[in-house]
Amino acid sequence: MAAVAGLTSPSGEPGPAGSNGSPADGGAPAGPVRVLIVDDDPLVRAALSMIIDGVADLLVVGEATDGAEVPAAVATYAPDVVLMDIRMPQLDGLAATEKLRSAPNAPEVLVLTTFDADEQVLRALRAGAAGFLLKDTAPTEIVHALRRVAVGETMLSPTVTRQLVAHVTGGVGADSRRQRAQGRLAGLSEREREVAIALGRGRSNAEIAGELFMSVATVKAYVSRLLAKLDLNNRVQVALLVHDAGLV
Repeated sequence: MAAVAGLTSPSGEPGPAGSNGSPADGGAPAGPVRVLIVDDDPLVRAALSMIIDGVADLLVVGEATDGAEVPAAVATYAPDVVLMDIRMPQLDGLAATEKLRSAPNAPEVLVLTTFDADEQVLRALRAGAAGFLLKDTAPTEIVHALRRVAVGETMLSPTVTRQLVAHVTGGVGADSRRQRAQGRLAGLSEREREVAIALGRGRSNAEIAGELFMSVATVKAYVSRLLAKLDLNNRVQVALLVHDAGLV
């Protein structure tokens, strides 16, 4: 499994704090990472619970069988990460992710699904999901992804990475996407723009600090400022915007 090649790389810079008080400075949550599993298949839920509860620093705090149950489950269990299926009978995981991530202090979302259609991947990431993995991902990699997503990093399977690279290098609507993206980035300061472009090139916080002669703490502050200014949830959304604008 890899972070988005050419788009972003794991760095520890988180998005908004989770409902369980996940820190906004790149540190790990206090205690085990609290996970809510959302899947309509009881066998899948049982298997994921066994995998997650077998790891000392992860804890399954609750389960939901449909996207419609997610808001109440999040309020009840206060997870750091929601492990979300896509295809569910009432409210699918993409709609549930959009609804959840639009709320303040939302937990991170890691989509885990059998399907990897381009539109699903992009909709999930644009909605604020911090990762998109396929269900054939090895258990150790799912555990690894949950840990990293809990501190705001972005985790994508190699298949998803290839789809995103194809998306940002062309396709239907590329010109209109470029115009919209350039308009959104027009209000950035020169320094903010430099940091955004570095994110688009897949640089980590440490790499950006070295390239732009800044401290890592300053880079983190700039990334947080970019997320707020552009009304985005995570680094991959900034990277997608930069690529859509044709800046890398």
